[in-house]
Amino acid sequence: MPVAIITGASKGLGLALAEALAARGWDLVLDARGAVPLAEAAGAVAAHGGRVAALPGDVTDPEHRSSLVAAARDLGGVDLLVHNASALGAEPLVRLEELSVAGLRRALEVNVVAALGLVQEALPLLRKSAVGTVIAVSSDAATEAYATWGGYGASKAALDRLAAVLGEEEPGLRVWAVDPGDMATDLYAAAVPDDDDPRPAPADVVPAFLRLLREHPVSGRYRAASLLESR
Repeated sequence: MPVAIITGASKGLGLALAEALAARGWDLVLDARGAVPLAEAAGAVAAHGGRVAALPGDVTDPEHRSSLVAAARDLGGVDLLVHNASALGAEPLVRLEELSVAGLRRALEVNVVAALGLVQEALPLLRKSAVGTVIAVSSDAATEAYATWGGYGASKAALDRLAAVLGEEEPGLRVWAVDPGDMATDLYAAAVPDDDDPRPAPADVVPAFLRLLREHPVSGRYRAASLLESR
């Protein structure tokens, strides 16, 4: 069975993707900061089949990242690494003049530094896989300038660049930065709590990720909307 590590997997896109992969025969290592929500999510994922290891912790902690990779090794290796864990930097989002340096630092640590640290831990196992793949969950805020989204957008732009360079340095892997578009998630609600416009559920976006895994295109940046439109 292929093995995936998914961070930020207790809810939202991470959970929806985990459930879809479990239903397709994947074994999974799941991460989130909250132990109780993660345990509940792991139970829901396990109901779809496959083995599930749920490790609560913070991806900025090097020991936790090592534990995630060790758990995947116990399941057979790492075929897919999904960096989905994200921090906004401020909740709700604020203009740059109000963004604390500590908030920006937290966004960079979670969204960029932890992503690189986890990739470094997992690289030996990813290289051994016949389909070694890294997915960095990006955002349109990485490429478009939206008021109040500066800190978060900067962190996602940095994540995009790391993914692009990793794809160049590791031609044997597939490395995709994927912009899922707006979704109805707790992260978005925390970012803009007064915006009640309807948005797609994360499960509606998962088919874009499944298409990438099925077709295995070259490393690069992809928009879920484009992948869904061209099905």
